[in-house]
Amino acid sequence: MIRAHGGRLISRLAPQSDRAKLLEEATSLPALTLNRREFSDLALIANGAMSPLEGFQNQTEYDSVLERSRLSLGIPWTLPVVLTAKEGEINGLRAPFKAALQERNGTIIATIDVEDIYNVDKDREAEKVYLTTDDAHPGVKYIRALSNTYIGGKITLLKPLLDDPRFESYLLDPRETRVLFKTKGWERIVAFQTRNPIHRAHEYLQKCALEAVDGLLIHPIMGETKSDDIPAAVRMDCYLAMMNNYFPTDRVALSILPFAMRYAGPREAVFHAILRKNYGCTHFIVGRDHAGVGDYYGTYDAQNIFLQFEPGELEITPVNFDHSFFCKKCQGMASMKTCAHDKSERVFLSGTKVREMLASGEKLPDEFTRREVAEILESHYGSVSKTA
Repeated sequence: MIRAHGGRLISRLAPQSDRAKLLEEATSLPALTLNRREFSDLALIANGAMSPLEGFQNQTEYDSVLERSRLSLGIPWTLPVVLTAKEGEINGLRAPFKAALQERNGTIIATIDVEDIYNVDKDREAEKVYLTTDDAHPGVKYIRALSNTYIGGKITLLKPLLDDPRFESYLLDPRETRVLFKTKGWERIVAFQTRNPIHRAHEYLQKCALEAVDGLLIHPIMGETKSDDIPAAVRMDCYLAMMNNYFPTDRVALSILPFAMRYAGPREAVFHAILRKNYGCTHFIVGRDHAGVGDYYGTYDAQNIFLQFEPGELEITPVNFDHSFFCKKCQGMASMKTCAHDKSERVFLSGTKVREMLASGEKLPDEFTRREVAEILESHYGSVSKTA
């Protein structure tokens, strides 16, 4: 099976036998409060999904990621994973020290051995990570709202985290997905990243990729996304409808990823691949404008960025796809590479257009999405409009 990024699958969850004692000790420590993104990052550091990280990045690692898209030891890494100081939290404190990490309601869930407190230039981070300093970009907007002071150090999770109990049976950590793949006898596994319901173009990409591997992991983002994205519970119903009706059950698995989207386009595409490598996947589907938003990135920038790394350096293999759609002339799914017909024959709906149609009570065309998925979305938006 593919090795973890950096060579070793990290675990920062305290042993069961030590948790009660460590939680008691943590109540006397200075407390740092996590926001939604930091909560998600903490969970993924602890379970090994962000291997080889063992905590939030110090200034050396942060600078290396921004300038080189690598950790200080040279391992490819494209996004900063940082903890921000909230107002008044670190007044009078100087590294090194130990602190408790708590949810917004005050519940302590982890500790951090603080090794570094440092100030950053938000314009520099925005330009390097998001390729823009435009405050309208959701990633830029996020970092602008935070302090300029970051805290780095190794973390220890004191209790397993379950962000949403509705999805518990689908929340597999990297060790569990690796056991699942081994049990199924899969050696070549392709991962599919999504934050939206699966429509016909997605289905086409997945099935094309599945032809060349042993299994498919549908791995949707269930961390924080944009406010206008379709709610997680509705999306989960859509994923299950697709799984139950249109995929061979012995070749497909579904697990959720509690990752908070950055909308960082090319850099985030590589990061998504690294995460899936840690879950045991050997291949990763990269579509058009992967992890993009608005028109900040070129259509295929997220595919081209993989060429910046040496062949085999990332170890996980990107599977690049062109823009796909239903063609009325072809009478089936096709792509820019396979369809010779005029654009007027192609059925393509943007996410904005889909939401507009649903909000106005229009039915989604079968050429765009399977009827089972459309009915779930139409029912959700119908109920929302009645209560609005």
